[in-house]
Amino acid sequence: MERTLVLVKPDGVQRGLIGEVIVRLERRGLRLVAAKFIAVSQELAETHYAIHKGKPFYDGLIRYITSAPVMAMVWEGPNAVAAVRQTMGATRPTEAAPGSLRHDFALEIGRNLTHASDTVENGEKEVALWFKSEELVTWGREIDRWVFEK
Repeated sequence: MERTLVLVKPDGVQRGLIGEVIVRLERRGLRLVAAKFIAVSQELAETHYAIHKGKPFYDGLIRYITSAPVMAMVWEGPNAVAAVRQTMGATRPTEAAPGSLRHDFALEIGRNLTHASDTVENGEKEVALWFKSEELVTWGREIDRWVFEK
């Protein structure tokens, strides 16, 4: 069972789209195992986006993610990383598939509403960065046998 980090970034929060993100992931069949509404610290932002340090957009990215609260969540399910990224759509909203969140609600890459882990390995690292292990809830739903094959 994969776990992945999902952030509703400041633009998604400001536009009132937290519920839309949650609804789409729940309808997809994924299971929410952790969530918190937080103001992102400079330190957390710099650690999360360390891979982009030195790139021209890095400073703006840090200013942006710390500019307003985000909704941080952990979702799980079979192929959760791929399923979440497909639900979110391509990073560039104008290239996102119709029906994806970014296609339906975004226009520009700098205001693309969400972050989602891009690999299983990064999902594990990002979940550990944003959440303590005791904040993750292991639980089952009655519908799981109708959504998950195993």
